[in-house]
Amino acid sequence: MHIDLRDLRLFIHIAESKSLTRAAERSHLSLPAVSARVKELEAQAGVRLLYRAPRGVALTPAGQTLLQHARSILAQVEHMKSDLQRYGEGGQGHIRLFANTTAITEFLPEVLATFLAAHPQVDVDLQERLTGEIIRGVLDGTTDLGIVSGPVDVDGLDKLHFSTDQLILALPPGHPLAARERLRFAEAMDYDYIGLHEGSTLATFMDGLMQKTRHKLHIRVQVSNFESVCRMVEAGVGIGIVPASAARRHSHTMKIETRPLDEPWALRERYLLTRRGDSLPAFTQALIDAIVAFPGHRDSCGG
Repeated sequence: MHIDLRDLRLFIHIAESKSLTRAAERSHLSLPAVSARVKELEAQAGVRLLYRAPRGVALTPAGQTLLQHARSILAQVEHMKSDLQRYGEGGQGHIRLFANTTAITEFLPEVLATFLAAHPQVDVDLQERLTGEIIRGVLDGTTDLGIVSGPVDVDGLDKLHFSTDQLILALPPGHPLAARERLRFAEAMDYDYIGLHEGSTLATFMDGLMQKTRHKLHIRVQVSNFESVCRMVEAGVGIGIVPASAARRHSHTMKIETRPLDEPWALRERYLLTRRGDSLPAFTQALIDAIVAFPGHRDSCGG
């Protein structure tokens, strides 16, 4: 079975866009040419790879398998190029990193600023994703690295613990709960709550927590980042749950109170994920080392 790397890239475009037309546009090919290449792939594989419908296409089980292998093969090709680039001049390395909201807002800006200054020939594609998407991305080769918080026990992954993420309660000055040294989350459920936007890692985590407790938070306002949560708290709009690092940083410029949450889920271990057996380029390992060594992780619970 002979498969061209260009056909693998085309198949990934089809899978991601769920459309032969959009895949043709992304690949700079005509629609008939795309259809012909798909038919040739199916002929070589001996199985149907796509379900065709008026509104687009979907992968068959065999197509899902091909997609996983295609991403893995192309990732290995990129790693090969990266490893060989030091023998040439002008080549660039590329790292894709999927991370949760806290990592992207609290420590990755500082880490990447230092790392990219030291590695001018390396580019980083950083994307905010939910934990499940991060795990799937590392497993199927969509991303080189993943950063998650919370327990991870998945075959095929190597995980490196590098810090602890503590969630705390942010309160406006004079709030009734500020008189307590520590709080159970149940004591805060009936107060107006400032939440992150839907789809963020923390918002998804809180939704799951509410489903387990069969309770519904009164979300007064939803905002896009932890700074906005703290500003809303300072203004007395409501209370919010934020990482300790975010609360500590914003408490220097905002009048907010913080209290620990006496809950097992409030302490969440942070892990760097890589796919087991992958041989990482030297610059990818350098980024891992930079994340692990970041001094901010040593502040209390590292946020």
